Amino acid sequence: MPGRVRLPAVEAPRAIPGPRVLIVGLDPDAVPGVDAGAIWAGLEYGLARFEDSDLIADKCLVPLDATAESRIVEALADQQYDCVVVGGGIRTREPLLEFFEAVINLIRLHAPGAAIAFNTSPGNSLDAALRVLPRRPE
Repeated sequence: MPGRVRLPAVEAPRAIPGPRVLIVGLDPDAVPGVDAGAIWAGLEYGLARFEDSDLIADKCLVPLDATAESRIVEALADQQYDCVVVGGGIRTREPLLEFFEAVINLIRLHAPGAAIAFNTSPGNSLDAALRVLPRRPE
């Protein structure tokens, strides 16, 4: 029709990235007596679950050595995190109680606005984060 201008199609707006989550755990290759391959498989599965959500996940896997705490601080400083998920390998081993306390205090100090969650396996970090993050409108 004369006088009408056809406008180009407008792309649908991209979804705003969701909350950012840091998963803090032990490096499976640095823990004696564990099946590192199975843990890596669980981590990959867990991270893939984040890709199907609107949450953005980063991981910080540390060896049990003198660099562990500084590596966690570096990861916490890298981004502003809405949630930090602490892995069961850190949390459930009684000999690591002092390290677990240090991790929690590092999170409180370097990511004071972040919710803290705990997974029970490498594959359910998304569930842990969703439990503690506020629900977002659809």
